[in-house]
Amino acid sequence: MKKIQMVDLQTQYQSLKPVIDQNIQNVIDSARFINGPDVKSLQQELSDYLGVKHVITCGNGTDALQISLMALDLKPGDEVITADFTFAATVEVIGLLNLTPVLVDVNPDTFNIDLEQVKKAITPKTKAIIPVHLFGQAVDMEPLLKIAEEYNLYVVEDNAQAIGSEYKFSDGRVAKTGTMGTLGTTSFFPSKNLGCYGDGGAIFTNDDHLAHRLRGIVNHGMYKRYYHDEIGVNSRLDSIQATVLRTKLPYLDIYNEKRIQAATLYNRLLGDCEQVILPFHDAKSKHVFHQYTLRIKNGKRDALAEHLKEKNIPFGIYYPVPLHMQKAYMRDEFVHKNYPVTNQLVQEVISLPMHTELEVEQQEYICGIVLDLLKWKIE
Repeated sequence: MKKIQMVDLQTQYQSLKPVIDQNIQNVIDSARFINGPDVKSLQQELSDYLGVKHVITCGNGTDALQISLMALDLKPGDEVITADFTFAATVEVIGLLNLTPVLVDVNPDTFNIDLEQVKKAITPKTKAIIPVHLFGQAVDMEPLLKIAEEYNLYVVEDNAQAIGSEYKFSDGRVAKTGTMGTLGTTSFFPSKNLGCYGDGGAIFTNDDHLAHRLRGIVNHGMYKRYYHDEIGVNSRLDSIQATVLRTKLPYLDIYNEKRIQAATLYNRLLGDCEQVILPFHDAKSKHVFHQYTLRIKNGKRDALAEHLKEKNIPFGIYYPVPLHMQKAYMRDEFVHKNYPVTNQLVQEVISLPMHTELEVEQQEYICGIVLDLLKWKIE
């Protein structure tokens, strides 16, 4: 059995090595390193894949969120609602723009933002909601979009962990995550379901006016060279990263299916253990398992983490501290008792290795170690 890795980027690269190497060499030979043909082609190919009118690439997923909020002309003090249980970048950009973060609790099953809590948190100062499609599972977007429409709010989807995931509306319509709100954002960090070999990100929208603004903001606020119409940033996807993503994009659905298959095997191997709560999944969402995240009951999560560490099995705890308790984001309005689900999740969640190259033998070994600590055996 080969070494178990949390994410096996080397093996994935080897399967595409000749094509990727040649495509990178072509970029180097062309010397079109910034805004070259590969960047433009990637934007069109992503647009076609997602079924969205406009894709604007940028430097990373955090920039994608920040630039999206900049394009909405929000003012200092405007409130933006998002989930307490997520990576800090989601709330970080709210603070950077002097907006007011409003954190709400999450659903105990999906780990995604609790829509009842969203509605309770809306005030006259609320201008936007950032739903996070956490770990690869879509937020329940249909009722969220109805809330946004009722209160005239922008929706900026944080799709960094769920590219390729889908959501099914009650009328049967299916949409890719990141394409249903006012704007959608994603990250191409190497470990993502669609990752490049450095940093990268993108913004999605069907709004022509916003797309125009976004293209200027990512490039120093320029719509004509050396004419700066507004304050922008310098956030561009370079051509080498674009050609890597172009090479991998045709395989994204295959990569996601492999993750789903791996998750299905984990579920079968661990499903009878009473100490384990498996990842939730319903018919509305195609879960693409950026992470395979368990909940471990009865206070045994930390013991399991130590046990896995002793056996040299990688794992992740996403996330050990809720945002409302992070030093950088503490506010008097964030009352600890108002986040009971998040407070419980940070004590229970643990993510097992998940990537496209997982082998059955590796998964059986991992689950055997998990069940050994929890005093359960694989039949």
